[in-house]
Amino acid sequence: MARSMKEMVEDAKAQTETASPREAHEAGAGDRVILDVREPGELQQDGSVAGSLHIPRGVLESKADPDSGAAEDALTSRREGAKIYVLCASGARAALAAHTLCQMGYDAAIIEGGLQAWKDASLPVEDA
Repeated sequence: MARSMKEMVEDAKAQTETASPREAHEAGAGDRVILDVREPGELQQDGSVAGSLHIPRGVLESKADPDSGAAEDALTSRREGAKIYVLCASGARAALAAHTLCQMGYDAAIIEGGLQAWKDASLPVEDA
């Protein structure tokens, strides 16, 4: 049976831990990674969370797989023990990405509400 994106996002959210922007921010830089899965143009237009790791959703699996030949060491080196908080613009891509990371053996959580909720909580954002 075919599934819609909305159904896939709902399933991912139901199966994946969530965190508020403040919880993700206060988790401590040494113990967590904030992974931004937005596209480069979105980063330039809307800014980004200071110190976040940027890997677009479209290439996440290859960057998260240490054996892919395209792995991102800043992510794969934290596969054991570090919480990965995933952020996008509003939460849908983050839900899909966090769910995928959990399936790949990462400890991942969705940042509820995405970058907009981060900004609404008056948390730090860097301009591009």
